[in-house]
This record gives sequence, structure tokens and C-alpha cells, in this order.
Amino acid sequence: MKEGMLWLDADKGRQLTEKIERAVDYYENKYGHLPELCMVNGNSIEQAMAVGKVQVEPAKNILPHHFWLGMRERENATRH
Repeated sequence: MKEGMLWLDADKGRQLTEKIERAVDYYENKYGHLPELCMVNGNSIEQAMAVGKVQVEPAKNILPHHFWLGMRERENATRH
């Protein structure tokens, strides 16, 4: 994913899944569709998982408490 929306939620009172659900809701309201992917800090989860219809994957380059949401890159996608 090269483009997406970065979301920050450092609220210690919320579980990780709730933070992701809130970010997904905001993304859907802003862009009119669900994101396909949410990248989170590698220390947040050990392996990929799903929250609703969104695939959640760990990434070393995402800061703690940040969530990078967007669409997966398509191999044969043509950019105009």
C-alpha cells in the first residue's frame, strides 16, 4: 500500500480491535467505501488477522498507536 489514511488512537482505555473499528468507520465515512487493509505496529499483533471485513497486518514501519488504512495495490493497476 503506497497511499492511505493514517489514524492515531493512543487511548489506553480502548482495545486494539475497537481502535481499528473506529478508524475503519471514519475511513468509510470519508471515502465512501471500506478499506481493504489496515497496517499496525508490529508489536501490536504477532500475525495478520481480520477485524470485520478489513485485513489487519503488522508492519515494522508503523509507529505505535498509528493505523494506516487503505486499499491493496493491484499488480496490473494502471494509473492515469
